Amino acid sequence: MDLQDLPKISPSCLMPIATDSLKGADDGDHQPRILVLYGSLRSVSYARKSAEQGARILRTPGCDVRMFDPLGLTFSGIDGVEPHLEVLELCDLAVRSEDMVCSSPERHGAMLGMMTLQIDWLSLDMGGVRPTQGKTLALMQVFDGLQSCKAVIQMRILGRQMRMVTIPNQSSIPKAFLEGDSDGRLSDAALYRWIIDVMEQLVTFTWLVRGRFAYLVDRYSERIETDAEALLRVVKL
Repeated sequence: MDLQDLPKISPSCLMPIATDSLKGADDGDHQPRILVLYGSLRSVSYARKSAEQGARILRTPGCDVRMFDPLGLTFSGIDGVEPHLEVLELCDLAVRSEDMVCSSPERHGAMLGMMTLQIDWLSLDMGGVRPTQGKTLALMQVFDGLQSCKAVIQMRILGRQMRMVTIPNQSSIPKAFLEGDSDGRLSDAALYRWIIDVMEQLVTFTWLVRGRFAYLVDRYSERIETDAEALLRVVKL
């Protein structure tokens, strides 16, 4: 465990990850593979800074964390437009990951369009592989006002539609522009500690869920459907 990049964390207070007691029978016995998405392209983006904070925390117990840079993403659903390299990278990362962290600014009481755009490219089915179903999701938001959870509420709805296991904890940072220190990181206060809470719970849910993946994705409506019927349904879509 490397805490050199987390000077504000007290190691003795971190929750021990008792993986052996949490693992399911079908666990792959590797470190959690986590994809971190953020919904802002600003040069000074507090959604990105929060996501980076979360990534650093997740790497502490050894998680395999990848962050996706949304710069260069094109709009989805445009006829004749081929997916760019950024889209292919996002899809590959989503298929590879076991968990996701979404961090978005809140504007006009909603998540930012850049956050939605990344989700729009993640089809529920990619060549017979579902990139999100049965995986774990953690949510964070930042905003200029005093108190709100509208963006994370929206993202919870998206998580449900993507058939993900969204953890109970979430992070909402008001007046995010006042929370940074001289290094551009969150100060050691309650809001930073809540991000640690979220990341710890995400790791715990990862161990709980991934070794029991088959139970979460197994559905009667698919078991009763023949291969020919499934192919016909996909073609029609």
